[in-house]
Amino acid sequence: MKSKAIPHLLMTLAFCSAGCAQTLDKAKLDQFLDRLVEKNKGMGSLTLARDGEVVYSHAFGFGQIQGDVKKPLTAETRYRIASITKTYTAVMVFQLIEAGQLKLTDTLDKFFPQIPDAQKITIEHILTHRGGIHDLEPDGSWGRQPRTHEEVIARISQGQPEFEPGTAHKYSNVAYVLLGYIVEKVSGQPYQAALRERITAKLGLKDTYLGTGNTDPGRNEALSYRYFGGWREATELDFSVPGGAGSIVSTPGDMARFIQALFDRKLVSEESLRKMTSMQDREGMGLESFSFAGKTLYGHTGGSNSSGAWLAYLPEERLALAYTTNAKIYPVVNIVSGILDIYWNRPFQIPTFEAFEVKPEVLDRYVGHYVIPGTPANVAITRTGSTLYFQPAGQSAVPIEATAEDKFKIDPAVLFEFDVEKKELTITRAGQKRVFTKKE
Repeated sequence: MKSKAIPHLLMTLAFCSAGCAQTLDKAKLDQFLDRLVEKNKGMGSLTLARDGEVVYSHAFGFGQIQGDVKKPLTAETRYRIASITKTYTAVMVFQLIEAGQLKLTDTLDKFFPQIPDAQKITIEHILTHRGGIHDLEPDGSWGRQPRTHEEVIARISQGQPEFEPGTAHKYSNVAYVLLGYIVEKVSGQPYQAALRERITAKLGLKDTYLGTGNTDPGRNEALSYRYFGGWREATELDFSVPGGAGSIVSTPGDMARFIQALFDRKLVSEESLRKMTSMQDREGMGLESFSFAGKTLYGHTGGSNSSGAWLAYLPEERLALAYTTNAKIYPVVNIVSGILDIYWNRPFQIPTFEAFEVKPEVLDRYVGHYVIPGTPANVAITRTGSTLYFQPAGQSAVPIEATAEDKFKIDPAVLFEFDVEKKELTITRAGQKRVFTKKE
């Protein structure tokens, strides 16, 4: 007699082979993340959750450093999640659409007629970064001071359109700043109150809220740091400026619960989620797509000076990854890729982060003062032992790390290249090159 249990067993095994993760190598994950802080390449916290249950959580590094006193990061430490805020803002926009209070076809002039081309820019354009609104330009300390909505809108209104609405795609922070203000206008509530009523209270997220002022260690918020021969606190935008585009504070645990609830349709409808995950130029409406190991995940990334986060969800495995950092040094995409390789038991070699060795006599060829003729730009290159130091005029010297005999770097994105024959030093930062000439 054929057993009725066999087909059921085969179906169970087939399901597990497709969706059940192998044993998670937690020790390897610990080693990878701890290596980052050990080698001064990063600090932060990670949560992995499967089917709504946390399967891994680890914090590494420090949330506050004052001399020799260091406050360790924990699972409860709160971080700036920067542009991941956009996903929360988009969720509230779709909730208002579902309630009949807003439409994707509504134009911006209904709310902010002073914005150039407002009569042509729809809510859909704004959600998909296709409105052509000129983004705020970095300008000294403007974004580091408390600003009113009116001041921010006035500054946005000064910019000229970058393209005809709907004809191109360009990632826009101001688009979601405006969406945050629209949520307030339509709901009749401040953003924080809307966030609490529509998302955090529904899901019991007690560590997720709109930041105020600046990062506050007294609220268990992690200060941001850069590493220049030692950890140095990094300046950040005042929370009043990025608003609905980048001012939420949260923990990886809360973030994982949020994205699981989103994909479980506890926050928006099936139709709204379909629109959020419909990608064009790898951009949906408040969500982005990522590809790792041939698998497509949905979520968002966030970066604010030296802090940031990554939130991703893989629907077929019901896997949520939430990573936060207050020291964005080693590329976060490499960290996330390594985490997923370890999770999926794929081959992954934990980086040693050992510097390329350059002989002292070679380093000495680079030592000297460099200038850009006709400008006040003036930097010094010195050597101590086997390390070169870079010192802009009027600032402290910081070590630079060799990647080749004539190439050096300061993580995450400052590159140095020496040309002894031409007596030149090329410094590349954020894709911009500056060529210095060595003084005789």
